[in-house]
Amino acid sequence: MRGKNGRSRRRDRSRHIFNLYLALGAMTVQQSFATLGRSTVPLIAAAIIADLGVDPALVGVYVAIGAVAGFLTTMTCGGLIVRYGAMRMTQVGMVALAIGLTLPATAWLPGFALGAFVGGLGQAISTPSSSHLLGRLSPPRLAPLVFSIKQTGVPAGLMVAGVVAPWLATEAGWRTALLVIGSLAALTAMALQPLRARFDVDRVPGAPLSPADIRANVAMVLREPALRAMCLAMFSFVGLQSLFTGFFVLYLVRGLGYSLERAGLVFAIAVAVAVPARVGWGWLASRLVRPATLLALLGIGMAASAVLTALIEPHWPDWLATTVAIALSATAVSWHGVLLAEVARLSPPGRIGSTTGAVLAFGDAGALILPLLFSAALTLTGGYATGFLIGGALSLAVGLIGLWRKIRLGV
Repeated sequence: MRGKNGRSRRRDRSRHIFNLYLALGAMTVQQSFATLGRSTVPLIAAAIIADLGVDPALVGVYVAIGAVAGFLTTMTCGGLIVRYGAMRMTQVGMVALAIGLTLPATAWLPGFALGAFVGGLGQAISTPSSSHLLGRLSPPRLAPLVFSIKQTGVPAGLMVAGVVAPWLATEAGWRTALLVIGSLAALTAMALQPLRARFDVDRVPGAPLSPADIRANVAMVLREPALRAMCLAMFSFVGLQSLFTGFFVLYLVRGLGYSLERAGLVFAIAVAVAVPARVGWGWLASRLVRPATLLALLGIGMAASAVLTALIEPHWPDWLATTVAIALSATAVSWHGVLLAEVARLSPPGRIGSTTGAVLAFGDAGALILPLLFSAALTLTGGYATGFLIGGALSLAVGLIGLWRKIRLGV
């Protein structure tokens, strides 16, 4: 009898490990395509601006509209994930992203605004859904590493976007680039369908969808000091990342005289480094450094990198500009797994998706406010440096506050 129970436990453990690896692979792939879709318009903005003759500062408006939509999604997605399942909501998000990329292909300016909103609604569901799923399957000790591996989908998507989107825009036109990448988002939603029955077993079809739940989620994360610190970090770090993904290529092309393909290559090389960096930070947080301490140090590092980015000159060799971009990518584009795992650890049982959504809403607020500040600085000064300095200052504040808190509490 004891041997039979032992074999049963081993089978259950093997099944659980298989499900973890399968979920991790699926969520990493969908995160890559979600990031590819969301970053496409900013990365080919130089071609769109040249074709339509619009103000470059409108890129910040596009990013901000997507951030507003993302804020709405992350604030409300907790109940939807519980009711319909993490995998189903991921599929819905990818379809919305596909629609959001198709609308701007009309070259009608309101189509860009509508596309940014619809695409932002869809793309923002990716992280809360995957956090809900992986938080249920991951061993607590390994959660920072598991979440960091999943979050490598973001730099992987950015890397592909940095090469493919400018190449498509140059060779086939920016409208074709949007349609092709939108099609890839729709195909991703279809590819996830066979996994739905396996992973949405915890959904509660009758779960209520109430505005009171949204208020309760926000109140809960603001009431808990550790989660409140995660909200502040999310606001600042996502804001700086939005400046990098939304304006860096435009900065190289229109501010420093790079060609679109050359700028895209520098961007792609930089974000490629974020893949091992995310895994490395996740490993450190799982083994050697407390996650909150590591996040504070990363805040200081990304502030220094933002200052160097603002100092890039047109006469700098490509390798030097790329090195600076790599430093910014290794910090501002590489922290997510550590922070999301910490949020999952601090979340009430069964509420990881809701708590993650509430914290991510502060990130969407950062992705709304900082690009608008960047656009305002660009309009007022005619240069890109001030905007990067603003983003770096906020990250520096988060890092210093985090270290001060660790020293004060003696942890």
